[in-house]
Amino acid sequence: MKGNEKTGELSTILGKGSVFEGKLNVEHTLRVDGKFTGDITTTDTLIVGKEGHINGNVDAKMLIVGGKLSGTAKIKDKIVLETKSEFHGEMKTARLVIDEGAVFDGRCSMKHGAEAAKEKPKPFSVNNSPNQN
Repeated sequence: MKGNEKTGELSTILGKGSVFEGKLNVEHTLRVDGKFTGDITTTDTLIVGKEGHINGNVDAKMLIVGGKLSGTAKIKDKIVLETKSEFHGEMKTARLVIDEGAVFDGRCSMKHGAEAAKEKPKPFSVNNSPNQN
């Protein structure tokens, strides 16, 4: 995460080496440094650390990806794909920043925060990835 990015209170961390499957609802900021499969909803920022990997659906105010995310992201404010990060899937957001060296393979729909929040991306399934027809 870059020093100029402001996030809310970090309240939950899924540490390196952790594996979690299911549905996670978090108030404030969540950081994922392990592997997560399922749905994540947070009221603030979702940070995917350099060794973090999410496979599923995310809903947050802001998303910062340093590792890998495969699935759908409905983000009210901004998505940042940092150098060496990977995003595969569909995203809806108001603003998008892609650093040089990041991989983006998918679809992006950009609308202002209120409009983006109303729209719902298609659910992502491990057995039905967005690259399959």
